[in-house]
Amino acid sequence: MGFGDLFLRDIRAYRERFLAGLGMAGVFPLWLRDTRALAEELVRRGFRAVAVCVDPRQLDGSFAGRWLDAAFFADLPTGVDPCGENGEFHTFVVDGPGFRNAVNVELGPVVLRDGFVFADLLERSAGAAA
Repeated sequence: MGFGDLFLRDIRAYRERFLAGLGMAGVFPLWLRDTRALAEELVRRGFRAVAVCVDPRQLDGSFAGRWLDAAFFADLPTGVDPCGENGEFHTFVVDGPGFRNAVNVELGPVVLRDGFVFADLLERSAGAAA
């Protein structure tokens, strides 16, 4: 089973223990990659992602609903991981290499819910351009 974990050893160890109990093994192709270089590579390769959840204790809530592009990464404060590996933000990838079609969504309201800032995604009406 493949995982996108980058450097949180406790999470990797948990996954490996769980999978071992099932007779399976984990694959971690991004393990220990430089997260700034990885974020820049994903943008350069044409992946499109949006920040859908921000932990306002770690990052200003205004980042919720922003597309991950060069400006997003340039605006990240020092100490915030460019891949959100410490839970600063979570993303939803809508398009990129390997996608047959882009996921047909549009940004909905940005709301504070359970202590986190969420940018809700809504299904885009059929035929609407992304």
